[in-house]
Amino acid sequence: MRGMSTFNLAAEEAVIRLGGGPKAIERQHEKGRLTARERIAQLLDSPDDWLEIGLWAAWQMYSEWGGAPSAGVVTGVGVVQGRRVMIIANDATVKAGAFFPMTCKKVLRAQRIAMDNRLPLIYLVDSAGVFLPLQDEIFPDEDDFGRIFRNNAVISAAGIPQLAAIMGNCVAGGGYLPVLCDTLLMTEGSGLYLAGPALVKAAIGQVVDSETLGGAKMHAAISGTIDFREPNDPACLARLQRLVAALPADPVAIPMDDRGGDFAPFQEPEYDVRDLLQLILDDAPFDEYKAEYGQTLVCGFGRLGGKPIGVVANQKKRVKPLVPAPAGAGRTEPFVEGPLQFGGVIYVDSADKAARFVMDCNQLRLPLLFIQNVNGFMVGKESEHQGIIKAGAKLVNAIANSVVPKITLIVGGSYGAGNYALCGKAFDPRLIFAWPTAEYAVMGGNQAAGTLLDIQVQALKRAGQQPNADELAALRDRVKASYEEQTDIRYAAARLWVDAIVPPERTRWALLQALAIATRYDDGRPFKTGVLQV
Repeated sequence: MRGMSTFNLAAEEAVIRLGGGPKAIERQHEKGRLTARERIAQLLDSPDDWLEIGLWAAWQMYSEWGGAPSAGVVTGVGVVQGRRVMIIANDATVKAGAFFPMTCKKVLRAQRIAMDNRLPLIYLVDSAGVFLPLQDEIFPDEDDFGRIFRNNAVISAAGIPQLAAIMGNCVAGGGYLPVLCDTLLMTEGSGLYLAGPALVKAAIGQVVDSETLGGAKMHAAISGTIDFREPNDPACLARLQRLVAALPADPVAIPMDDRGGDFAPFQEPEYDVRDLLQLILDDAPFDEYKAEYGQTLVCGFGRLGGKPIGVVANQKKRVKPLVPAPAGAGRTEPFVEGPLQFGGVIYVDSADKAARFVMDCNQLRLPLLFIQNVNGFMVGKESEHQGIIKAGAKLVNAIANSVVPKITLIVGGSYGAGNYALCGKAFDPRLIFAWPTAEYAVMGGNQAAGTLLDIQVQALKRAGQQPNADELAALRDRVKASYEEQTDIRYAAARLWVDAIVPPERTRWALLQALAIATRYDDGRPFKTGVLQV
């Protein structure tokens, strides 16, 4: 596992938060407008409750277009007038807030979190629309631009409040987003139109200025599209606060604290995950489930912020399960220690245990916290004979069909089917966090490098080339370096495979926030599994 010093999380995140940089921020101010982050800061009750989602989106992507820090949009959950809300704010300092492919995916993720947890949404709109050079990757598919508007309509039908404030440009298809919301505000100097003045002239030969075509006064008095016309950003944000204050009150808040602790031992290859749970969970008894069985997964009932919660966590220390003692004279004990089981590996017994525990938590309607540091499932003849695939399928089935909120934390490796079996992104965790030391891949770097190297060597041999030892070593280094670049957690966060990279000392705070979001609402769906292999 890489050390915590591999990259400076705080420093790199500070750069990302600058968006398009100081000059772009200055240009926004010259227009009399706040930046996306300044708008959010004025809107929130306190910055302490701001949980940003997708900060690392598009990291080191789109370099040929000058990059798109944080995908040109700021998303996250904060508290406004005592109500927890999802905020989606276009960052006009990044390519005028234009939508890149990852911008669409980030907005869709924010909408999904809001839908799953019935969070009111606030859109702070300041966008030039689709980034045209990449329109083919933005426009047509089910996880592209149009899906955002489809979600607006579905969210509205579900009775989840949506408020939009146009605080700059709102052009072309992007104009549908605010108009599909329940309440629409617009500041002076902003523009809302399907086609701007230049396009109107090119399309139909009509000459019209921006204000007449789609300014705030026109939409307030002539088209009747907007509900509130505001003179500037501060007035608009103040109105939003008053409108949010009219929404129903939130459920009873979960107490937030940021209890410290020494997380250094959990950077080591082996540790007892129960020690980590003591730092993350409340100071209350942890009732471990089947503690002597399937010991490479620790399952149990604890409390987080006073709320009961079920935990499934990889055990990283090696264990020796008991097995029946072999027959023989002089034996007094019926059981002896069996073969060593490696930490971070899921064996048949641990998969069976975890599947049953997940089902129990659904029966009790308890939220589930998954803590991943997983190498994958055990392989080999003995494991296959014992039915490892069958046991893994049972666990995957139980998690896939869970109806209780699921939160996932990746503290180390998240490899292959182990990622799936412990509620990776594909299995709909309400929120998914990772430590800076986390790694995300189908297998570990050394194993992958060996496999990929074999594939490339065989290809060279088929082409009539026989690489020597030096060439093989160089090839292996290149393959490993490329693979390890993709296992870097920042690579995963750039593609929204995790919602946030969280420093270990902030883990409890992030999980408290996640639990407060995830337990707002229970839709009452009954828990059912498909056919279980037994």
